[in-house]
Amino acid sequence: MFADPTGPQPRRGLGAHVALPLVLAFVACAHQDFATDYAREERWAQEVLPAIVVGDPVYLSTPKRPKVLSILAEPSGTAKGGVVIVHGLGVHPDWGVNGGVRTRLAETGFVTLSVQMPVLAADATRDDYRATLPEASDRIAAAIRYLREQGLRKVAIVSHSYGSTMVNVYLARPDALPIDAWVPIGMFGTFDATPNEPVLDIVAEHDAREVLADAKRRAREPPQGGCSRQLTVAGTDHYFDNRLPQLTGAIAAFLDRVFSGGC
Repeated sequence: MFADPTGPQPRRGLGAHVALPLVLAFVACAHQDFATDYAREERWAQEVLPAIVVGDPVYLSTPKRPKVLSILAEPSGTAKGGVVIVHGLGVHPDWGVNGGVRTRLAETGFVTLSVQMPVLAADATRDDYRATLPEASDRIAAAIRYLREQGLRKVAIVSHSYGSTMVNVYLARPDALPIDAWVPIGMFGTFDATPNEPVLDIVAEHDAREVLADAKRRAREPPQGGCSRQLTVAGTDHYFDNRLPQLTGAIAAFLDRVFSGGC
């Protein structure tokens, strides 16, 4: 029911010599105080499920979590492809910019699957979340696999804030499943390995200072490919509350070009 006309491209080398030490370092720094707060995830689910207006809940299975809440939204016509939505620190799959992007992209013809990423206690810092990166990778892989199993031959990832850090670490793994495009929004840091897929690197004009500084660093070594570029959305901040139509329009135009073979 999700048929689209084109097929996936094979992944090239992923820079495993960079990614593996990074992941091992994250695992080494993990402490039991930083274990994923599954009870908090359940509380998010109880809050989110009754409020879903667009889409339906589906559950993914990973080695550590047999039921990971995700929200699947389908377009009214033939799907152009699938998009995994990855949120940032401590929130849920329908929160803020994630909820806006997932619903608007579905309206423009994409199947979206917004996935609950690991959360810690409410007072956890960004550094604390490093301990969750291996589990986050499992959830990203499960989401990609789910969309492929539904017959979608083109799959992209759209990630916001620390969600882009999670995707960055995942895509640098030698066992990462191939995707066709990546849209990091408000990303911290630089690329762990040169992306093998087209990348639309989005920041807000008034984004966090660290995000803007890191975007300048990434711009010095942009991903290869005619479609890859960096985009600044004017007149908004890290959360894009007042620019969701512009943000989603840019993402949809990028994915249309990539999925149709325009790169």
